[in-house]
Amino acid sequence: MTAPTSTAPLTPYATLLGFTRYVDRTGPTKATFVGGLRKQRASRHGFNPHGQFVKALKADVAFHTGGTHLAQVADLVKPRWRPLYEALVPGATTWLHSLGEAAGVDLAQTRDALAMLGDLPVKINPHFGIRYADGRAEAVRLHFDEARPSEEATLATLHLMARHMDAVLPHAEPVLVDVRRGQSHRMPEQVKPDQVEQWLAGEAAAFRAIWSTAA
Repeated sequence: MTAPTSTAPLTPYATLLGFTRYVDRTGPTKATFVGGLRKQRASRHGFNPHGQFVKALKADVAFHTGGTHLAQVADLVKPRWRPLYEALVPGATTWLHSLGEAAGVDLAQTRDALAMLGDLPVKINPHFGIRYADGRAEAVRLHFDEARPSEEATLATLHLMARHMDAVLPHAEPVLVDVRRGQSHRMPEQVKPDQVEQWLAGEAAAFRAIWSTAA
């Protein structure tokens, strides 16, 4: 006896990570990437190897411990993930120290939001928020890849987070943190939001078209 299969079509959908990785690609690799996302969605398989790392980083912010939890986390994960964690910890610790006095920074609760780019839903999901003693707040999205975040991926991430900041963390600034290098990326002042919006709308339309043909 086989398990029943759903005949309902898979509606196009992307996470912030998936969509920004898609805009980074060119030519035929775009179609291959969207096809992979669609298969993953259909199989409902997905594993986040960074979960414990994010928890440790959030704990260091919340408890003002300056990197104590990060220093221990590589020893707590399965051996297969240890090299990944060991590669991430130094940069993350550098970033943590760049925030200033640990006691002057607190963890802030962020909420996920659903962005509509034309007809494409994109899940906006920062990893966490931080609030400084002077009242400033930042919604933080982490970039874990070996390669630096591209200009396109950075712009798309920051724009979409800013676009829904009222829902994510009101009055906060979006920040993309390149974890391996311990660097924060913020929206460049000269960027024109209308132009970014137009660019992303075109990318989203193409994403939907590829998704449909991959069925």
